Amino acid sequence: MKISREEVEHVAFLARLELTEEELVTNTEQLNSILDYAAMLEKLNTDDIKPTAHAVPLHNVLREDQVKPSMAREKVLANAPDAQDGFFKVPRIV
Repeated sequence: MKISREEVEHVAFLARLELTEEELVTNTEQLNSILDYAAMLEKLNTDDIKPTAHAVPLHNVLREDQVKPSMAREKVLANAPDAQDGFFKVPRIV
């Protein structure tokens, strides 16, 4: 599949890009090169290849949750503009 210069102009127009003549030629060539490479990849036999989401296995790098003492609720709410029943009170947004 080849992309035409007119298609590149149309996409540039939709993206509100002002491309020079040289940029139109360059982008058309580069997009065609990308499409040619994708077409080459489509021809590869991948029947025996197991589907993967990542090339290398991922491991959870998060730490374990640990309960630690926190600030007293009264101290936290001391500087709140408005509080009610031990919670921050904020204006209703509807």
